[in-house]
Amino acid sequence: QVQLVESGGGLVQAGGSLSLSCAASGRTFSIGTMGWFRQAPGKDREFVAGIAWSGGETYYGDFVKGRFTISRDNAKNTMILQMNNLKPEDTAVYYCAAATGWPKADFSSWGQGTQVTVSP
Repeated sequence: QVQLVESGGGLVQAGGSLSLSCAASGRTFSIGTMGWFRQAPGKDREFVAGIAWSGGETYYGDFVKGRFTISRDNAKNTMILQMNNLKPEDTAVYYCAAATGWPKADFSSWGQGTQVTVSP
């Protein structure tokens, strides 16, 4: 089992930036892919970004359009999501997730989520 803890959410004005962090512990050797998802009130959870834990390959949801960057530090078992040019529609709870496979990722470990609020 992998335990995940997110941090870094908060309130920011439109056009601003936030950096989210996800710390992994437990069976981290089993991680193949890590990713970020988000869920806004009344909406389904959607994929934000993913990264191959070993090779560092990245992929993003279509809405990101170059505004977000995902990265990882294997030595610290940490994943980062740098979010720039934030928009009010980015307001959501952001979740960190881990999967054992790559590129086919079945995300089975989840963090508790961190709130991101973007004001107009």
